[in-house]
Amino acid sequence: MIMRSTIAILVFACAVWGTTAAAAAAAAADARRRSAQADYIDELYGTEDLYARVSDNVLEDARLDVPDLIRKYNYPVEQHFVTTPDGYILEMHRIPHGRDANNRPEEGKPVAFVMHGLLSSSADWVLLGPGCALAYILAEQGFDVWMGNARGNYYSRRHRSLNPDSIRNTKFWDFSWDEIGHFDLPAMIDYTLAATGKSKLHYVGHSQGTTAFFVMASLRPEYNEKIVAMQALAPVAFMQYNKNLLFNTMAPFARNINKLASTIGVGEVLPNNYLMTWAGQSVCMDEVVFQPLCTNMLFLMAGWSEGQHNATMFPVKLGHTPAGAAVRQLAHYGQSIHENEFRRYDHGSRQNRNLYGSRTPPSYNLKRITTPVFLHYSDNDSFADTRDVRRLYEELGAAVGLFRVQLSTFSHLDFMWGIDAKTLVWDRMINLMWATEALEGNAQSIE
Repeated sequence: MIMRSTIAILVFACAVWGTTAAAAAAAAADARRRSAQADYIDELYGTEDLYARVSDNVLEDARLDVPDLIRKYNYPVEQHFVTTPDGYILEMHRIPHGRDANNRPEEGKPVAFVMHGLLSSSADWVLLGPGCALAYILAEQGFDVWMGNARGNYYSRRHRSLNPDSIRNTKFWDFSWDEIGHFDLPAMIDYTLAATGKSKLHYVGHSQGTTAFFVMASLRPEYNEKIVAMQALAPVAFMQYNKNLLFNTMAPFARNINKLASTIGVGEVLPNNYLMTWAGQSVCMDEVVFQPLCTNMLFLMAGWSEGQHNATMFPVKLGHTPAGAAVRQLAHYGQSIHENEFRRYDHGSRQNRNLYGSRTPPSYNLKRITTPVFLHYSDNDSFADTRDVRRLYEELGAAVGLFRVQLSTFSHLDFMWGIDAKTLVWDRMINLMWATEALEGNAQSIE
């Protein structure tokens, strides 16, 4: 009974978050595209009392989509689209050069490909603004910055033949991060290299962005030759010691949750904001005793540290996050926790035999990863526990080093939004990128 009740609650939550997606998409089709959660921002901050407490500039950033947000701050931006072999149409965003430094279009710049985490998008890397967001900092440092968007998120919610809003047929959502690593990353990397004329690029991933990379580099090892080095921020592969309450609750029922969600026509989780709107209006207003719950909602998936949370930018974070994901992406992480292994998606013994040739899904062979991998981790990360990161380091074929953040309270989301992320993580990471770029250049000159 407990098992059935738990599954029912989790599937109902998916249904609440997913069933209004078609209506929202239809309404958006006739209007200029805005941020993923622009309507939510309008409702939550539209009251006169609350609006007066928030800067117009912040609210505008919360409503703009990624290309318009980049244009607002006078950075160059390009939109690019690539179609995967299985038909998903992915949108990428490019900042080819800086605004204040390294601000001339030049061929031959090193390419930095940056990949978001679960329920996120390319917005993660620009929403904090110039001087604070990683994409702008990389551009000012002289990198040609490309930001990917995984299938199913706000910017990559298209397919050649499948409808993401269909309730009768949820085949659009039949993917996990296995497909993101197997199909999406190779397609985006190949497109980026072809567009820039480069033979290799730097890969920067956060959370699921690291998971998908490990999938790609193990299942398609030829892509190791296309990466200068991989910078893994809050790397997630093994999850035996995961401390996230939501994922640990879901883990024993991961396969059943996905099956039941599909049965009732739900393939997507957190694509829109109606539940968050209700909660925001009820508990997020000033002087409401439960106001802290509003912040906790955003960080429910990954935890947070109060000292690194920029409260001023909270509306902007709400405007762009969550950006949607497939139920199966969460279920796959649930399987990883339950089985204490990093392996392919478990479809059930019969389908596993057809797909993998075995009753159980095979593990990803991390020894096949020959790309130099730099693992950046923290002690307070509930999603990427230090013991799991250590195991990952030991099993990787070419892990260069472990880099621990020197702040005990630094958490999972702080790697992209933390107030001190630049000084604690990114400065060192960028130095490593330049060092590996120099080594790559020397190797090519010798050849």
